[in-house]
Amino acid sequence: MNIALREATGNDSASIAELCGQLGYKTSGEKMQQRLSGLVNNSDHCVFVATVDQTVVGWIHAFYSLTVESDPLVEIAGLVIDKEQHRKGIGQLLVNKVTEWAHTKEVGKLRVRSQVIRKEAHLFYQRIGFTEVKEQKVFDLALR
Repeated sequence: MNIALREATGNDSASIAELCGQLGYKTSGEKMQQRLSGLVNNSDHCVFVATVDQTVVGWIHAFYSLTVESDPLVEIAGLVIDKEQHRKGIGQLLVNKVTEWAHTKEVGKLRVRSQVIRKEAHLFYQRIGFTEVKEQKVFDLALR
């Protein structure tokens, strides 16, 4: 299996949207295209895809985070691998790609947040070197 990594483009919108749906985050290719257009030209964000035979089988999005309370870091906002492609090293390759990008931002830390119900994801992150540092609750306030 030949896995290739590259920066995401607008042409990947439908594939990325479909992969989001596998985790329960339903969206359309059109909405994803809008999101991607705002991200791919923003130097504080990176979006990479993994392909096998030119087919997108995974994606990762990370961003540079600058906050008042802590030193700058890069945070993985999302990582999805096609359910048929799990345990083939694709997730590790994408995290490695983001790690390289994080080094260009000269940060000392790469962070990821994962829903408490995603036990397989927790094991994956621990297996590749991440350390659990806290649990938290997330609150949203609808604005429209």
